[in-house]
Amino acid sequence: MRPRALSSLLAATASLAACATAPSATPGRAAPVPIDGYDWILHRDGDDARLSYGVAESDDVRLALDCARGAGSVALTVLAGPDAAPEIVLESGGETESFIANSEEDLLHDGLILTAEADADSPIFQRFRRTGWLAARRGGTLEVYATHPGSGERVDGFFDFCGRDARSTD
Repeated sequence: MRPRALSSLLAATASLAACATAPSATPGRAAPVPIDGYDWILHRDGDDARLSYGVAESDDVRLALDCARGAGSVALTVLAGPDAAPEIVLESGGETESFIANSEEDLLHDGLILTAEADADSPIFQRFRRTGWLAARRGGTLEVYATHPGSGERVDGFFDFCGRDARSTD
């Protein structure tokens, strides 16, 4: 092989190696696009709050987060297929976190309802607050739940409400 061709090959190989080791959350990468009709919905009732991703005023909810004011923990609920593993896997901005879940049969759909507990200040939720999107693994797919303009305030409001320092504030 000629020296010039060899040096081009080595440069190309080094370039590919650098790409293979690059982190999955690269700066400047475009955020997921919000889906029309779906958004993050915040509902507060006294000392309880629910942040859910779905269609407003419907039963179409993909992921729900529930908490009591100042509890510091969040209950996660997702619908899963009938053969789903007993875990909830969330992702945001390159961070992934798994939560061991309880499962029960979903009587309305062919599948399971998975529930798990998580710290409200868990790294995945901190990343969600910064990126504006959270994703859940459902079977072999990753469903991405992006905020629409203005709904990021509802996300922040929910986690502020749930945090341990929210016990005496509104």
